[in-house]
Amino acid sequence: MSISLASSRPDGRLASALIAAVPPLLFALRLWASVCLALYIAFWLELDNPFWAGTSAAIVCQPQLGAALRKGWFRMIGTVIGATMIVALTGLFPQDRIGFLTLLAVWCSICAFVATLLRNFASYGAALAGYTAAIIAADTLGATGGASPNVFWIAVWRASEICIGIACAGLVLGLTDLGGAQRRLAASFAKLAAELMERFTRMLALAGQQLPDTLDERREFVRRVIALDPMIDQALGESGHARADAPTLQTAVYGLIRALDGWRGVARHLTRSRDERERQEAAIILRSVPPELRSATEPGASTRWLANPMALRRLTGEAASKLLALPAGTPSLRLLADEAAKVVAGMSHVLDGLALLVDAPDRSPAVGRGFSLRAPDWLPAYIGAARALVAIGAVELFWVATAWPNGGSAIVFAAVTVLLLSPRGDMAFGAAIAFALGTVGSVFCAGIIKFALLPALVTFPAFCVAIGLVLVPASFAMAWAQKRQKLVLAAVFTPLGVNFLPLLAPTNQMSYDTGDFYNTAMAIAIGCCIAPLAFSLIPPLSPEQRTRRLLAGALRDLRRLAAASRPSRLEDWESRMYGRVAAVPDQAEPLQRARVMTALSVGREVIQLRQTAASLAPRAALDAAFGAIARGNSATAKMWLKQLDDRLAAGFEAGADSVVVLRARSRILIVCEALSAHAAYFDEGAVT
Repeated sequence: MSISLASSRPDGRLASALIAAVPPLLFALRLWASVCLALYIAFWLELDNPFWAGTSAAIVCQPQLGAALRKGWFRMIGTVIGATMIVALTGLFPQDRIGFLTLLAVWCSICAFVATLLRNFASYGAALAGYTAAIIAADTLGATGGASPNVFWIAVWRASEICIGIACAGLVLGLTDLGGAQRRLAASFAKLAAELMERFTRMLALAGQQLPDTLDERREFVRRVIALDPMIDQALGESGHARADAPTLQTAVYGLIRALDGWRGVARHLTRSRDERERQEAAIILRSVPPELRSATEPGASTRWLANPMALRRLTGEAASKLLALPAGTPSLRLLADEAAKVVAGMSHVLDGLALLVDAPDRSPAVGRGFSLRAPDWLPAYIGAARALVAIGAVELFWVATAWPNGGSAIVFAAVTVLLLSPRGDMAFGAAIAFALGTVGSVFCAGIIKFALLPALVTFPAFCVAIGLVLVPASFAMAWAQKRQKLVLAAVFTPLGVNFLPLLAPTNQMSYDTGDFYNTAMAIAIGCCIAPLAFSLIPPLSPEQRTRRLLAGALRDLRRLAAASRPSRLEDWESRMYGRVAAVPDQAEPLQRARVMTALSVGREVIQLRQTAASLAPRAALDAAFGAIARGNSATAKMWLKQLDDRLAAGFEAGADSVVVLRARSRILIVCEALSAHAAYFDEGAVT
């Protein structure tokens, strides 16, 4: 009671607030130091536009070291690609401004397309490749868009300025932040794995009694698994050895999804049949799971996963083999054993990832999946590309028609906002409004600093103090808002800090031309206001539309798989469907997410049945069942599968290989239960 009263006193709340404010304040000071260092080097080298070095440092800085290093790496790649492309465009159209500007808009639309397909900082790098080309083009074009013969050297200088900012931010953050993304990711993996195994084994223990509904629990686990993706990117930014073995971490995520799929299969079977036999079978499965994998509710359970992952890895391997070889006299027990083996095998992949993250000394190299650009839905990328083409093309046309001297700046910031925000989907319009508001705020801050403070200052330290009056509070507010999930506030304060330096435009010989400042401010504000207009005219897909399209795509893939005459690779199917599971919006209903997971499971069983059941029973019954699935007739498919099961049962009685027969029958049972549970989904748009 005394602790509770003490924490409720004003001085206790103040102390808590001060402690919580330390990380955002440290981030703000690091960002300010990075910008000052980048500007100092750019001033010393007497670069034409040193503010791009400071702006790049501000953009690259992130509250987490791994995120900053990863972002800096992709920013460097995007800068080089964008600079190379603008030089190539100038060489192709040296005297044709219409062709040059048209291809510039097309290039930006291509970058928007790729940025929407990719995730995290790879998406940012693709967007940067687009608007870097626009930045260099704005410096090389005349009042109406005529290309300059000096484009190569301008591209070199702009790329150099940006790379200086990236290097300075990385240096300051590397010297002042010890990181910790790898440790946090390992803790998240361990906690997820321990909790998942505890919930799964608890369900087995309650079989035959009042079995709990685990649908909401599994949905929450899927959401938490998807949230690991940006954490993995941060860990890759900090750790070279993790980056070299990155497929292992992605496979660990797939292992969690696979374990959830196995849990779903066991839960559905136990829910549909609650008699004494199922209780006994569940008890057999539970005894096959090592006790070390069950006790997440005990103190330090997840710590045990971190302490010796390779020992647990050996236990999971033995448990999976034991479950797969478990003697089973019924298809029901075979189903439970195989699905539980899927859960435990998924944990093996998770433990491979944990061993990598904690640098386990006896870790054996794990084989992960390579990179493949396989989009779960291509339409959002096409919409993003069309939006970028229309928005940037419209600003270019206005520039050419009016010969506005600052039209190039408007093109730059229109490209920046449209390309950066396109991957955010339904949140892009609100983020664009917040970005525009933050930009307007940066105009007022830059005007006050430039015309009220800078004329009285003559030294570089005094200049640093002056820009710190804006950068430190803005970056502190941004980090504070991100930490508390205040996404709207973070979206406002981010451009306030980032766009401040381009508006201030510090150079070795400062210019205090108010007319030029107002024109530049107007161009930047107009460019940023183009984005909300573009997102309102060509809106992204809503979460409901994206969910419907993902469900339709999963069903279409399953029907194509069932209709295929040649068997598909199981790895290809799982990779495709894992991407669809990860792309399901958080706003989706539990039933919709369950249907995607069910399509994944049915497709896996179809592939494996083609490999096993065809040698045990007439091929015609199997083809008829799969043909019914392909046509969207679940009732007919279940009828044919039941006939196939009867023939397999007769073969079992005649002395056929019992293990192979029971495994085939258990897979038929999985498919039939899935078709019964989600008949409306599998029969959607049936082909008569």
